[in-house]
Amino acid sequence: MRRLPPLRALEAFIRVVRLGSARAAANELGLSPSALSRRISNLENFTGRKLFSRSGQSMRLTDEGRHFYDAVAPHLESLAAAVESESENLQVQRLRLGVMPLFGTQRLFPRLGELRATHPRLHLDIDTGPHLIDRVGDTLDAAITLTQTPDPSLYSVQLDHNTVHAIASTKLVEELGDKPDAKALSKQTFLLHTDMVASFDAWKGAMGLERMQPAAIDHYDSGQLILEAAAQGMGIAMMHDDHLARNNDPRLTKLYDVAVESPYSYWFVCRPADLEARPVRIFHDWLVKAGL
Repeated sequence: MRRLPPLRALEAFIRVVRLGSARAAANELGLSPSALSRRISNLENFTGRKLFSRSGQSMRLTDEGRHFYDAVAPHLESLAAAVESESENLQVQRLRLGVMPLFGTQRLFPRLGELRATHPRLHLDIDTGPHLIDRVGDTLDAAITLTQTPDPSLYSVQLDHNTVHAIASTKLVEELGDKPDAKALSKQTFLLHTDMVASFDAWKGAMGLERMQPAAIDHYDSGQLILEAAAQGMGIAMMHDDHLARNNDPRLTKLYDVAVESPYSYWFVCRPADLEARPVRIFHDWLVKAGL
């Protein structure tokens, strides 16, 4: 059997890389900075590689260190998953996850069976309430939210890039024609999601309709309801192309098929320290790999 690497040193190395801070890693492991540094040095001696460059108390990952992390981290996750699957005494792992309802319906829930198959002990408490980012680290372990720029104090992963479109019933689109008409549009009601209000200005600017003021603007806090309202002819919804495509509703279509870059994207967010919690790490790694 091959000689095993120093596992505590490996754990220290992984935490420094993931947390981006030697001090944070030492706090997580309950070690002094010098004890953490000794563990990293032990790993460097074992591998014969300089994993970090040091300046005072700061540690910066070297190219060799990045290559080593990329090669080793997936195997450590596989080992943890294997031990988890063969352990009868492990308790249920629970993740308190905040999710935008439309993302949950269209993108998350159709794929959750894959996550359950590989991690049967991971269970999710789903929260679709408002102000998800503000509640991360308090009532939520992590969240998938729609925003322009996440809080820089949080760890974040951008999940998509989208274009925003005016979406309406096929009947209304036929009535309005295929060329933007400020006079005709000013008689319409526009439907805005409360988390995507800047989309309307972005769309008007791209269409050369900056001065156009609609008859009314109705606000919704549900993506599914805003699409249904548009399908019922209650107004023109400002939503992402991905929302329309995944909804697959023949009653809806794009008004003026012009792609406008959306100010918003879906993001996964959590506190940097919470990324080391097993439920958060499992879900994060699955989410990124699944490409939701």
